[in-house]
Amino acid sequence: MKVTFKEIKYAIAVSKHLNFRRASEECNVSISSLSSAIKKLEYKINFEIFERNNKKVIVTSMGREFLSEAEEIVIRIRELENLADSKSDSLSKNISLGIIPTVGPYLLPIVLPGLKKKYPYTRLKIVEAQSHSLVKKINDGDIDIGIIALPYSLEKMVTQVFWKEDFYWISHKDNNNFKESVKSDEIDRDGLMLLEDGHCLKDQVADLCNLTKSSSLNMSASSLNTLVELVAGKMGSTLVPELSLKQLVHKNKRLQKAHLDEPGPHRELAFAFRKGFKGQKDVELLKKLFYKELSNHFKRKPSLTDASINIAG
Repeated sequence: MKVTFKEIKYAIAVSKHLNFRRASEECNVSISSLSSAIKKLEYKINFEIFERNNKKVIVTSMGREFLSEAEEIVIRIRELENLADSKSDSLSKNISLGIIPTVGPYLLPIVLPGLKKKYPYTRLKIVEAQSHSLVKKINDGDIDIGIIALPYSLEKMVTQVFWKEDFYWISHKDNNNFKESVKSDEIDRDGLMLLEDGHCLKDQVADLCNLTKSSSLNMSASSLNTLVELVAGKMGSTLVPELSLKQLVHKNKRLQKAHLDEPGPHRELAFAFRKGFKGQKDVELLKKLFYKELSNHFKRKPSLTDASINIAG
């Protein structure tokens, strides 16, 4: 008996969740159907992929080898399914795009209307997650492309930069020491608030401002929106990227912004994907469209001369 693609996908889902109920929900089948398919698969290959009891699911050593090969098969099949689209002058019909929380809410409203107008038949699946999670999803083949803010360590992955921006120091309007531009050493460290651990933006700001783990930071938050509301409530100050200014700062009369006068660009937005990814044509088309929409939004003269390609690792 031959192993089926459906059985492989079921096994991968179980390995991801280590829980048959959650795996069945992802695969949109009953728990009994999923369990039966896994047992049938293990019978075909003549070894157990999982050890399971009433409390937990464990991947066996042979199971880890099988799943490693199975994930490669799934990636290759998805690439074959998109092969016809890769030869056309339009975007593929289905694209899964991962994006980090400090970019998604501010970038998507700018670029999606243009994307819908130019490529009305493309179905875009958006997945929001922090950088480390997106990298894993890209490598596992769960998503096609990720949008990452650089600098960020990316091993064995290709990146294409499509936008560059600086940071701005946000303080309450009652701050009498306000200037149009500030150096990092002019910012009050005791009143500075950053995102919580896990957000690459926190690390980028810390590196740029020479902050260490021992630095006295006033508070941390899970989102830029929360940080800015804390500033509006006179709890301290923070740093945000240019992309978020319109939504977070310009409409709030209690806030004022100052450009961070440090060598820039302070961060770069880039598409990230696996080496050998067959949808590089999609990346090129998205890069051009995103850059055009962002240039129009920020009233910059469109030019792709500063876009770059990098292969890490």
